Amino acid sequence: MPAATADLNGVLVYRRLMRYVVPYWRAFALATLGMILEAGAQTTFAALIKPFVDGSFVERDAGVIRFAPIGLVLIFIIGGIASYLSTYWMNWVARRVIKTLRAEVFEKLLRLPVAYFDSTPSGNLLSRLVYDVEQVAQASSQAITVAVRDSLTIVGLLTWMFYIDWMLACILLVGSPLIAHLTRKISRRFRSYSTRIQTSMADVTHIGEETIEGQRVVKIFSGQEYERSRFEEANERNRHLHMRMIAASAANTPVVQLVSATGAAVVIYTALNMLDTLTVGTFVSFIAAMMMLLQPIKRLTSVNASLQRGIAAAGTIFLFMDEKEENDTGTVQVERARGAIEYRDVHFRYHASGPEILKGVSFSLEPGKSIAFVGRSGSGKSTLVNLLPRFYELESGAILLDGIDVRDIGLVSLRDQISLVSQHITLFNDTIANNIAYGRLKAATREEIIAAAEAAHAMEFIRQLPEGLDTLVGENGVLLSGGQRQRLAIARALLKNAPVLILDEATSALDTASERHIQAALEKLMTNRSTLIIAHRLSTIERADRIVVMEQGAIVESGRHEELLARNGAYANLYRMQFADAPASAAV
Repeated sequence: MPAATADLNGVLVYRRLMRYVVPYWRAFALATLGMILEAGAQTTFAALIKPFVDGSFVERDAGVIRFAPIGLVLIFIIGGIASYLSTYWMNWVARRVIKTLRAEVFEKLLRLPVAYFDSTPSGNLLSRLVYDVEQVAQASSQAITVAVRDSLTIVGLLTWMFYIDWMLACILLVGSPLIAHLTRKISRRFRSYSTRIQTSMADVTHIGEETIEGQRVVKIFSGQEYERSRFEEANERNRHLHMRMIAASAANTPVVQLVSATGAAVVIYTALNMLDTLTVGTFVSFIAAMMMLLQPIKRLTSVNASLQRGIAAAGTIFLFMDEKEENDTGTVQVERARGAIEYRDVHFRYHASGPEILKGVSFSLEPGKSIAFVGRSGSGKSTLVNLLPRFYELESGAILLDGIDVRDIGLVSLRDQISLVSQHITLFNDTIANNIAYGRLKAATREEIIAAAEAAHAMEFIRQLPEGLDTLVGENGVLLSGGQRQRLAIARALLKNAPVLILDEATSALDTASERHIQAALEKLMTNRSTLIIAHRLSTIERADRIVVMEQGAIVESGRHEELLARNGAYANLYRMQFADAPASAAV
């Protein structure tokens, strides 16, 4: 990236970040006032030296001798109060900005399409929400405080120095272009390192999260060494990048100080040769102001690393915030659908250059009826049903709900009509009751939750738990068995009472006893609902109103169980394969 473009991008990112400060302009103004007073106090201190030295030691002025000490104390009192105001209110603004940014990032996570999550590691997303947002705090609080306060201090001190002797002040500023050039060059390097550090931090988070979630697989397959080496590589890269940034920061400060000190040395030498034209107070005041410049210059060069790190983090966050959200252009609001579903010549591929997953699929389902999809893995079954709630967008064709194209229905309204029970149950680290009532916690009564749990055959095990419905289920329901989690998912779907139901391998990988409970609960759930079923176990779909056999994204057979067996075609072959030596060949 060209230097000018990089600088411009940094300015644009920071300008966008500052928009988040605007709602809190009063607090920001109060913090700025504190910084102005603090900078003014330091300049006043340098200015007060001149009359104090001349009046007390040269002219022996009694008034100066009496009031100068009081003036010094007042200056430090004002400076201390101003420092408190600037620090407190700037950090108050920063935490508000961080809260707003983090809320917007989370809101964005809720609105992104499923396809985005398919291609983006969850560790990267968590890094945006936690690490990157926190880095912005550095840019919007400490960095701003130092930048504004010390810049004002430098301006104030330089103004006083020009007032005393403009020629000496000009000599001091000879090194300013070099300092500006070094700062600009180092800033670009800081921003580059910061961006790479964020990427490495996302890798560390991602590997850590995968290891935590897959810890049973790691243990059973003795993958500790592999995971250790993966983490070590990512961790070392993160450390290496941090050290390169620290090295650049460590070199930046002494170089800038050396340039400043060289200018100061030249000024002192020149001033010592001008003592015949300068009073003692003027000389001391000028030298004091010059020496006071060194500390804010040092802080400014040191804080640049934090500032650039925050800008880089903000840039990454804003790129994420600009990602395309789900295409919710539907305007039709459906109160409660009848459940008539129709697929018309549906074509779909996940990527424009990828293979076609669905090839001209067409079928219809009457309200309250059930349709089952079977076929080998990769035949397009799950993709087909995922298009109904618009988890993905069609390439061509149409899907209709009660005769209305689902693209014309608002996403919230469309998904209100659909319940989902899948093999991979998602439960939250909350109570059983809240997991059943998820999505309508405030609207669901205790009686409704219990009724749903009873219908799902879940109260049988819930009553045996110490806290009953108020028992915490652990992360993703880890404290429950597979069958228990499945029954909670069915209870959740029953409570939602949607007219359309998707069952995605809802009984696979369950033992026989659990399956009997689940099948009984599912029959209750499917009553008077339009149901789309994906099943590997063909025994679970024999009573479906219609069975659709898919191969390579196309429908090859369709009919009832008995009809398809009589045809002795694809379905009959699948059936014979599965039951030839059941249960060994259960996966179809």
